[in-house]
Amino acid sequence: MAPTEMVSGKLSAESFGQTAEGMGVDRYLLRNSAGMEAVITTYGGILVSLKAPDRNGELGDVVLGFDTLAEYLASTRYFGVVAGRFANRIANGKFVLDGVPISLGRNRGDNHLHGGFNGFDTVVWSGAEITRDGAAGVELTYLSRDGEEGYPGNLQATVTYLLTEANEMQLEYSATTDKTTIVNLTNHSYFNLAGRGDILGHELTSESDHFTPVDPTLIPTGELRRVCSTAFDFRLPRLIGEAMQSADEQLSIAGGYDHNFVLRKPLGAWGKAARLHDPQSGRTLEIFTTQPGLQFYSGNYLEAIPGKAGAVYGKYAGCCLETQHFPDSPNHPSFPSTILRPGEQYYEKTILRFSAE
Repeated sequence: MAPTEMVSGKLSAESFGQTAEGMGVDRYLLRNSAGMEAVITTYGGILVSLKAPDRNGELGDVVLGFDTLAEYLASTRYFGVVAGRFANRIANGKFVLDGVPISLGRNRGDNHLHGGFNGFDTVVWSGAEITRDGAAGVELTYLSRDGEEGYPGNLQATVTYLLTEANEMQLEYSATTDKTTIVNLTNHSYFNLAGRGDILGHELTSESDHFTPVDPTLIPTGELRRVCSTAFDFRLPRLIGEAMQSADEQLSIAGGYDHNFVLRKPLGAWGKAARLHDPQSGRTLEIFTTQPGLQFYSGNYLEAIPGKAGAVYGKYAGCCLETQHFPDSPNHPSFPSTILRPGEQYYEKTILRFSAE
């Protein structure tokens, strides 16, 4: 795709290379009048870059990633991707849907993770430039065929990124199916509001009174455990590094945080999920969503990974705050349902709001 300029310079598109199979991949640059920038690629629906101003107005890239398509093609770290058809884990890659046993690809030990061996993070989406209410954006579409990675139904999925004049990145996820199936979509960006170093000095607040404890393979046990007086109590602002020093078996299991927080708002309602603040730069990220859960991953398994602009990502170099349904939901009837039936529409929305103080 040749570079094109639209919406008074707010949106441009160009080629990002080709996959090993020869499929062309595009990337889109979004920019608002405040100077905030975002780059999205059609491979994996990846949020490649997100530049936000600090307290002095200086832009910094606040998401981890790579400079080239080749690096994304070789990576298994899910930097910035759209995770699906089912984000997070499903125990043993199995569940029962309307009495029918379903088996999925087991790509993380005995479990299914982020859609399997060839999830939504590894496919080339169709991209289209859009504008809405003065915001520049990209609409990505993908048809996931019946039986792909074991999922039933032809699923037509759409993901929209919009960068607003209020320094908000809006993400919308929608899907329809011709057979009953399950859906759980999210964005898997790793945030570092300082733009370098680690996130242990970041301050996190979560709108959650409960979290879902996990077993040694990081599958939820089914319990909703109160966060009160635990390492998972972020109801008031708390430094991630300070909280991580707590003696808690759940932290030992995951090597840090890799847990779903149950948002206290009513199921399906719009509301605040979390706030992340970096005292060093002054950057603040507020997250709002329709989703019922927030997966907090503290980058426990990052290790000497060459990243953008010569950076090397080590342990805790970034944290994920993934708005989504609970992990392993199909195997826990008490969790909010992820079932989508013909004639229904899956729709979820998340806003990433940036400011500086």
